[in-house]
Amino acid sequence: MKFTPTAIAPTLVFLLFAAGCSSTTASISPAKYDKMNCPELNNAVGDTATDISRTAIARGKVANTSVPTWLLGGERVKTVVANRETARIDRLQQQQQAIVATRKQRCPSAQ
Repeated sequence: MKFTPTAIAPTLVFLLFAAGCSSTTASISPAKYDKMNCPELNNAVGDTATDISRTAIARGKVANTSVPTWLLGGERVKTVVANRETARIDRLQQQQQAIVATRKQRCPSAQ
């Protein structure tokens, strides 16, 4: 088997891109929820749900990526990136639960 830069580059670029994208998070301080009105809380719940879905899709793409056996450490990188996405989903779900709890207390239509 001949290793060429054109064969290695696409796989490495994808893995590095996936690792870079998975580290971006947009967190909101729980104290900020108290300052939000009901429509803003509704938007925050929707935005968080969108982020959860987007992250889950990215995690699935990474988990289903076929890494060539000759690419040393490729499976390990794939596992690390998938685990990072899972941790991000957990954080987003906790954030969403906090928003929903605040919305339930403050917005009569949310109950």
